[in-house]
Amino acid sequence: MGAQAVLARQVEAAAKAAGLVVISSEVGRDFLGQPTTRFMLALAADNAKKQVLELSDKFDFSRADMLAEVGVYLAHAAKRLRNPRQDCYLTLHGLPLSFEKFTWPFHASSSGADTFLVHGEVRLEDGEQSLLHAKIAASMTVTFAEIVKAPEQPFAEGFIYNAVRKTMDQGQLELVKSGNRQPVPVTTRFYSPWKKRFSFNDTTEAQRQEYLAAKVFWLSGMLGGGEPVWVLDPRDAQYLNTTVEELKKNAMALAGEGVVRLAADTEYATPTEALMGHRAQYVAEVQAALAFIKPTFNEEMRGGHTNM
Repeated sequence: MGAQAVLARQVEAAAKAAGLVVISSEVGRDFLGQPTTRFMLALAADNAKKQVLELSDKFDFSRADMLAEVGVYLAHAAKRLRNPRQDCYLTLHGLPLSFEKFTWPFHASSSGADTFLVHGEVRLEDGEQSLLHAKIAASMTVTFAEIVKAPEQPFAEGFIYNAVRKTMDQGQLELVKSGNRQPVPVTTRFYSPWKKRFSFNDTTEAQRQEYLAAKVFWLSGMLGGGEPVWVLDPRDAQYLNTTVEELKKNAMALAGEGVVRLAADTEYATPTEALMGHRAQYVAEVQAALAFIKPTFNEEMRGGHTNM
């Protein structure tokens, strides 16, 4: 109970500094049955906007570098919670996805493999109540684990979500109506030890503008009732191998072309009527992306015509 009380005080203080409040907490269990605490966080200004933060009971982030990183995570979470759907993200191929049911922290593989795992689900969010989803088993190698300060949600959620999106971009994850967990290997190929930063997708200015326009279309126009979405999300900057400053330039360029409307703080955007007029194009992109990630088979082999 002492460890839980210390953790609760740490989370409450860090949340308050980020403009969040802890509205509830409960005992949880990780994949291996070890105790966790699940904190329900909400925006101080709007308790209806909330998300779960799950931490190991014995986790202590009082160290200066740990506290600073948790503070950054919570500050970004507060801005993301202002989105109409804080759980939704877009892939480069134009798939709007929600991320849910992730069970933190990482746990050691029970199969004997030298890896750490976290499980979760991604679901297609096309406004049509689609049943398509993918159960995820993201595996982190021991070598990669040395890069991460702690195998806990605030330190890993961002790059895990981006690794899932990247794996989807490569056609190595399929969205299905039912199925087993699909692997998402998280290795040092996603991280440069020399530059000390993650690397997912090299993008051009044009690609980033197309991405932001599609994000505003889906997350605000189609899924968010026209409410503003955060276009300067550092998680997207990492995914696109760029900076928040560059995303701001891209967003301002879109605003100048009449594609989006920027809020006064220039961090959030809503779609213009011109952008929403491209619905057919974005729906077609979703269908093309779904076709791309669907496995294909050699029809001659299916019919038994092989030379084996």
